[in-house]
Amino acid sequence: MLLFYAPDIADRPQLPEAEAQHCLKVLRMQAGDIVHVTDGKGNLYKAALLETHPKHCLLDVLETIPQAPARKGQITVALAPAKSMERTEWFAEKATETGIDAIAFLNCRFSERKEIKTERITKILVSAMKQSLKVRLPQLQEMTGFQKFITQNFEGQKFIAHCHSGQKSLLSKIYRPGENALVLIGPEGDFSEEEVELAVKQGFTPVSLGKSRLRTETAALAACQTIHIINQLSEK
Repeated sequence: MLLFYAPDIADRPQLPEAEAQHCLKVLRMQAGDIVHVTDGKGNLYKAALLETHPKHCLLDVLETIPQAPARKGQITVALAPAKSMERTEWFAEKATETGIDAIAFLNCRFSERKEIKTERITKILVSAMKQSLKVRLPQLQEMTGFQKFITQNFEGQKFIAHCHSGQKSLLSKIYRPGENALVLIGPEGDFSEEEVELAVKQGFTPVSLGKSRLRTETAALAACQTIHIINQLSEK
């Protein structure tokens, strides 16, 4: 099944220009052909192509099929983006394919990248969502200062992964299956000790992801996968 993305399909039953061009010019689809479309909000639409203009491909929605969440509990990862955008984009793509609900970017004391443009990452998220046949587009948050971010409300378990010495538990041992989780992942130089202390005061639990020293994007993906595996093992 091929999946198209039309965020406003409920109000405007048509494919956006980029999706319409792919549908008509690349796939050579014609009026009357059936397509499957998601709004990125958890709904799958079965529709027939009507007017096949490459800039406004109109749809006749035949069926709307709400999709239940793939799992209990939402996963949010907030990370300090790597200096190389390719590595950050790699994480965004793979996390979307395997399953993530929100990605946020942190500006930390030792961050190598202090600004980030999210337009390209949004396109990567959309592409990964369609490729993996998911119907929910992860939320993407602009870069936020570390101290401001950790004071935001979050309903669920909050973790900060770091490499400093001190008391830490393995994420795999303390995450409670089925609950929302927010995991903070630091830059290549790690969080500062002060940042860790501030996070703990805001209710974050220090965690380890294992004995290996991981790159930022690898650690972020490992955290996601750890939570996925725990949830899968808990299912009856």
